[in-house]
Amino acid sequence: MLTLHDYLPSQNGWKVRVLLGLLKIPHDSHLVSIFEGESHTNAFLALNPAGAVPVLQLEDGSAIAESNAILTYLAEGTPFLPSDRYRRVKAMQWLFFEQYNVEPVIGSLRFWTLTGRLERSHAMVAGKREAGARTLAAMNRSLGETPFLAGSDLTIADIAVYAYSHLAGDCGFSLADYPAFAAWTDRVRDAIGPGYPVHSYSIDPHSGA
Repeated sequence: MLTLHDYLPSQNGWKVRVLLGLLKIPHDSHLVSIFEGESHTNAFLALNPAGAVPVLQLEDGSAIAESNAILTYLAEGTPFLPSDRYRRVKAMQWLFFEQYNVEPVIGSLRFWTLTGRLERSHAMVAGKREAGARTLAAMNRSLGETPFLAGSDLTIADIAVYAYSHLAGDCGFSLADYPAFAAWTDRVRDAIGPGYPVHSYSIDPHSGA
């Protein structure tokens, strides 16, 4: 059986949980105590040398790191990764966009805000906010033309980008300023359905929240 090495407050982990659920793939979960250093133990670094969650461990013991790589692996041969060459590469385009413009910008601002780290990260906050506004504006422009990021149906692109971007309000962005983007978040939420909660950092006593 597959094993997902996970940290519940991580939206990168959330993405994988969602796709595993939508595809009804049975798996075990191993929760990693990242603030206690478990992700930097020799055992974990053997799975992912970067020391980050999530990691998907396959039945033969081999492992895949990086959330969007995991999504791509799981979605192969399913409607969540289009077989059409153009739509497939559009999905990949948004996976790359997410890892450069969403997770390190909105994800970081949200983490700093919710765990009381804004002041210690003060020198980077203004730049991150400007980058976050540009990111949301870019998505708003694109989503004025198509219901989902790679066309008319939900794909792993939507799951990946939605994970952190729909929580932009947690770090001070007004989704009302980006109406096409806000409407897309509603469509993705409805397409995913219930059962995939966003976990607060406060559930981890070592997070600093």
